[in-house]
Amino acid sequence: MITAWSYGLAGFVYAAFAIYVAAGWREGWRSRALLIATVLSTLWGISGLAFALTGKAIFLAGSLLADLFRFGGWYFFLLVLLKPDSLERGRLPIRLLWLGGIALVLFCVGIAAQIMVTLGISINIPPQRLVLFNSLAMTVFILVLIEQLFRNVAPDSRWSIKPLCLGLGGAALFDLYLFSDALLFNRIDADAFSIRGFVHVLALPLVAISSVRSHDWKTRIVLSQRAALQSATLVAVGVYLLFMAAAGYYVRYFGGDWGRAFQLALLFAALLLLGILSLSGSMRAKFRVLVGKHLFSYRYDYREEWLRFTNTLSSQNGFSEMGRHVVKGLADMVESPAGSLWLKDPTSRFFAQAACWNMPVSSATEDSDSKLCQFLLDSGWVINLEEYRSLPRRYDNLDLPVWLVEVPNAWLIVPLATGSEMIGFAVLATARTKVDVNWEVNDLLKTAGQQAGAFLGEMRATEALLEVRKFDAFNRMSAFVVHDLKNIVAQLSLMLKNAERHRDKPEFQQDMLMTVEHSVERMRQLMMQLREGTTPVDSPRGIDLGDLIRRIQTAKEAQGRDLEIDLTDKVIAKGHEDRVERVIGHIVQNALDATESGGRVWVRLKRQGAHAVVEVGDTGDGMTPEFLRERLFKPFQTTKPSGMGIGAYESFQYVHELGGKISVDSELNIGTQVSLLLPLFDPDGAIDSNVLNEESE
Repeated sequence: MITAWSYGLAGFVYAAFAIYVAAGWREGWRSRALLIATVLSTLWGISGLAFALTGKAIFLAGSLLADLFRFGGWYFFLLVLLKPDSLERGRLPIRLLWLGGIALVLFCVGIAAQIMVTLGISINIPPQRLVLFNSLAMTVFILVLIEQLFRNVAPDSRWSIKPLCLGLGGAALFDLYLFSDALLFNRIDADAFSIRGFVHVLALPLVAISSVRSHDWKTRIVLSQRAALQSATLVAVGVYLLFMAAAGYYVRYFGGDWGRAFQLALLFAALLLLGILSLSGSMRAKFRVLVGKHLFSYRYDYREEWLRFTNTLSSQNGFSEMGRHVVKGLADMVESPAGSLWLKDPTSRFFAQAACWNMPVSSATEDSDSKLCQFLLDSGWVINLEEYRSLPRRYDNLDLPVWLVEVPNAWLIVPLATGSEMIGFAVLATARTKVDVNWEVNDLLKTAGQQAGAFLGEMRATEALLEVRKFDAFNRMSAFVVHDLKNIVAQLSLMLKNAERHRDKPEFQQDMLMTVEHSVERMRQLMMQLREGTTPVDSPRGIDLGDLIRRIQTAKEAQGRDLEIDLTDKVIAKGHEDRVERVIGHIVQNALDATESGGRVWVRLKRQGAHAVVEVGDTGDGMTPEFLRERLFKPFQTTKPSGMGIGAYESFQYVHELGGKISVDSELNIGTQVSLLLPLFDPDGAIDSNVLNEESE
């Protein structure tokens, strides 16, 4: 009774869906193919219902025949969906012809098996077993077609085609279990057979969803070689397993008492051979070439090749590793198992091996003006050494270097160019399988070589830029040191000038010793800075800004200049004492230089929240708004005729490193005021210096 309800419901639901599809059968071949498949599925459901109600053999035969035609209808529908909208020269793709041929063979074998069962004709294999074998093969093949459809459809069309693939795929998987179980135990599972109609009814709504989403099923099918290779592999494995299953059945049927033992031994040998073939790189290469040669007009799927090659080049972490990836990417295009990369020396005098992949390391070099390099540069050809040995005249009787002749299995030489310059070349070993190096292979390798050359050229330019930046950092640090040395020399020169008049005074002698000691200590720190870099060796600590400003005042008074100071309570800021003193001293000196005798220069110190504020003002020449906006705090920019323009830039950088800020307010011929905002020193970390911007606004 369950069987009758199952197949009866399938017939009714498919009939209703066929009526819905029939309303749009004029819209195109895809709608017509879907109508044919649903009508045949309706006949299958009705014949199954008739067999369930009567139990007569004629209705069973009709049901099996209707099932065969149902498979054929869905084959036709899927093949129509796989047909591209635009055909090259009006011809069907070779792969589609192969799939259609396999579908036709399976359908014809099924018809023949049904006739043999009806007429009682028997060969080495009983006709009932042949029917089950064919049903299983047809189920596997419909899964192949579904997989082909899903993989080859454009990504933006998968939304509409996905329910169809899920529905038909789910029903096919159930049939795969049913027929596999029947072949294994030589009987049909009655329970599974009885609910088969229900399973197909559950799959039909998904097909209906796809028909609603797809207007005339106009999905853009993209023929992918990768999908074709996977499908062809699946078909080959399926055929292989079916053949071995048939052989195992034959051995068991005719093997007598040893039949089961022979069958198990054959099964183990078959699985072992399948594993060996699957892991064999040469077999995969031959199968890939076979599929590309016979199923496609072009050997390569250029989208897949270019994505793979680009990903290979991008998966490197340095220049040396990139060379190996370049070789591997080029070798994979022609099934080569090894290769090496030769790059031009930085002096451009010769080429040397920079990377190798499964190929011996070579210490040989090739001069840039050699015949090989000139031929590669002038022609841009990919040199096929096999062709060169048989037809040297095609290469203008090119003389190969000795090191290249000694390379084992050397096969192709691919030039790597960037613009009009050849940056290197790759030597690839003989392929795992026979590859015809035709115009398509040459064009692909030449284009890939240009892209690889561009990658390598960009990488070299990046490394050169990094070296330039290192030298720039060193030169900038040297400029800072020279600036500080200039100040030290000026201080010592002033001391020597005053020594002629005051050398007999004890106070001057003591001040002179302190000045020399300070200069020696400062030069020692400069030498340490040159060794360690621009970053101070020790960490910031507390600085008494009041004492520091008083020292600056004393030093300037010794030079004959007056400096007004206005200090509040003791203020401890965070920083390096010598560098903070150099920053404030530089600003004070600039103010003194810009102020003529009789003008005022002052320094004020106060607290502002979690920061110390040092204001240095003068009534000097001032600066223009353009200079403040465009040149101030930039290196090598100054208003002094003899200045270097380094002090303001260094001060700006250091204050910002501490988490502080420098602001300048200046008017031409009126004066300038520079405000330093420095974070206070807090050994317990209670003061938050992140409020700097809020307080300075």
